Amino acid sequence: MNKTIFITGASSGLGKATAKLFSSKGWTVIAAMRQPEKERELIELPNIYLLKLDISNKKQITDVAAEAEKISPVDVVFNNAAYGLMGAFEGTTDEQLEQQINTNFLGTILVTKSFLPYLRARKNGTIITVTSSTANIPYPFVAVYAATKSALQTWTEAMSYELKGLGIQIKTIVPAYMQTNFGSNAQIVSHQDYHELFNQYITTMKADSSTKRDMPESIADVAYEAATDNKKQLHYTAGNLATAEYEWLKKEGIEKVMATMNERFFK
Repeated sequence: MNKTIFITGASSGLGKATAKLFSSKGWTVIAAMRQPEKERELIELPNIYLLKLDISNKKQITDVAAEAEKISPVDVVFNNAAYGLMGAFEGTTDEQLEQQINTNFLGTILVTKSFLPYLRARKNGTIITVTSSTANIPYPFVAVYAATKSALQTWTEAMSYELKGLGIQIKTIVPAYMQTNFGSNAQIVSHQDYHELFNQYITTMKADSSTKRDMPESIADVAYEAATDNKKQLHYTAGNLATAEYEWLKKEGIEKVMATMNERFFK
C-alpha cells in the first residue's frame, strides 16, 4: 500500500525537492504552502495534492491537518516550513521576534500536535523536522533563528520519550547552507551601532560564497532515508557541509569552534 507524506513549506527549496522525490517513489504527497494558487511545477506531478497553510495561523493548522487526513491517512509529517531572520538582535522589533518564533518553532510543534491524534490512533507514523547546523554551531547575526532550530532539536529529543510506546518515531534532519532562495527570502534587520560588525560578517560570508553548498535534492535523499529506514535514530546530519561542521564540533568542542568563528568573521 502506498504511503503518504505531509510537507510544510513545499513551494520551494528543500520542501519542493522532497515533494518531488517522494512523488517519484510512489508516495502520496500532500504539499502545504502559503500560496498554492501560484504553484505550477508540483501540480504536474503524480500523487501530489496542494493545500494552503501558513503555519503561523493556529486555526488553519488544525483545519489543514483534518483536510490532509481526508485526502489520505498521513504516515510521515515533514516539518520543513521556516524562514531566516538575520541582523543585529537589538535591531529587531518585538513583532519580528514573535513572528520568527511563531513560525519556526511554535508553528512547527503545533503542526505536529494537530497530527498526533491521527498517528496515535493508528499506532504508526514518523515525524521529521528540519533543523539546522546553526543549532550546533551558531553563526553571527542569526541568534534567534539558531535558537528556534536548537529548540526543535531538544523538543524532538524530549518528545521521543512520550511517543516511544505509541508506535510513533520522531526525528530531525540537520542540514547546513543549501543552494536555495532561503538567504534571499530572509528578513534582514539593522541597527546603526552594529553596522560595522555586520558588514564585516557579510563581507566574509560573500567571500565564502564560492564554497560549494549542498543541493536541496541531496538533503531530500536524507529525508527519504529518515522516513523509510525504521531506525530509532533521532538526528540525521544532512549534507557535506553539515557533516564537516559536526565532525569539527566533536573534535574541537564548542569553545574552540566559536573562537575560530570569531577569528574568521571578526579578525
